[in-house]
Amino acid sequence: MNYLGHPQAELETAGGIWTAREISQQPAVWPKIQSQLNAGAGALRAFLRPLLERKDLRIVLTGAGTSSFIGECLAPAIKYSTGLRVDAVATTDLVGSPDTCLDESIATLVVSFARSGNSPESLAAVNLVEQVLRDRHHLIFTCNQNGELYRRAQQLKNTHVVLLPEETDDRGFAMTSSFSGMVLAAALAFEALPPDEVSAISKWAAALLESRVPFIAELAQAGFERVVYLGGQEFKGLAREAALKMLELSDGKVVALAETPLGFRHGPKTIVNGKTLVVMFLSNDPYARQYEADLLRELRTDGVAGRVVALGAAEDGIPVGAPSTAGNLALCFPYAVFAQTFAFLRSLSLGLRPDTPNARGVVNRVVQGVSIYPWSPSR
Repeated sequence: MNYLGHPQAELETAGGIWTAREISQQPAVWPKIQSQLNAGAGALRAFLRPLLERKDLRIVLTGAGTSSFIGECLAPAIKYSTGLRVDAVATTDLVGSPDTCLDESIATLVVSFARSGNSPESLAAVNLVEQVLRDRHHLIFTCNQNGELYRRAQQLKNTHVVLLPEETDDRGFAMTSSFSGMVLAAALAFEALPPDEVSAISKWAAALLESRVPFIAELAQAGFERVVYLGGQEFKGLAREAALKMLELSDGKVVALAETPLGFRHGPKTIVNGKTLVVMFLSNDPYARQYEADLLRELRTDGVAGRVVALGAAEDGIPVGAPSTAGNLALCFPYAVFAQTFAFLRSLSLGLRPDTPNARGVVNRVVQGVSIYPWSPSR
């Protein structure tokens, strides 16, 4: 069995078998997630429908690290599908400053994303919501039924939990299947992604893994010391997630930055040099594409970056198998697989062990060392 262009035995020796499997399995896991949601659709619909009919409802999408970027990817699409106020607020912000993130006068549905459910901020955020908000509701997406968040949810009123298939509870250090799995589950729950598109995104990602790994391996072997991911709208959160994957799996040896196409000129462009790879996530939105195309032309005319790559569904980017009619949220899935694969192969090229890239042990799979303090309003 080969994963991402490497035999299983080689990956086991190199300490990367779990991460390679978890990246590769995603096209097969996504339809399973959809089937599971369909099986529990009645209870989920009964929970969500009355809430989404409330025009005064605020939806807060929350999580830490990669789980916070899930919310950033979803927020534009859920805002469009529901017509409601939708905010992506990291648990690390919410716990650090509850009074600036929560408003007790506003009815709020807090949507929590957590792979393990054991991060200190995940539980603390839920408890703060219970403390601060009068009209509060919880929708929790998690991959671990043994996690503290899952157990806490059983004690809460006005709460619904979506437990994803066991395969999404990544055993590798970096979140891969859990990231895409929770994006998909929430997108389907809020009808931000057409149900019949799940099989399509699975085919796009499978085709990418089948045909683009040699190209991605070439990029990994090129030795870029800096990587910039550019994306707007739903891709803004994806760019942040892609940059984090590179930082995590390269153990910080590759500097990674995320920005929007319009924001990049305002200072961050300074990072570009001959050892920089720039990757742009292209939108199918004609309006947004004008700004993306302008920046691509500029970067290529500058001739400073080591390489500029654009991923897209049309002829002006590296094709990911999707049609030009695909929405941004749908494109997030093959784009994420590209970024995960690149980070994984770059990790191997650096001689690291992708399942446990931080040999010093100062960065952990589940965050440790966080003290949670009592909170009371100060204003």
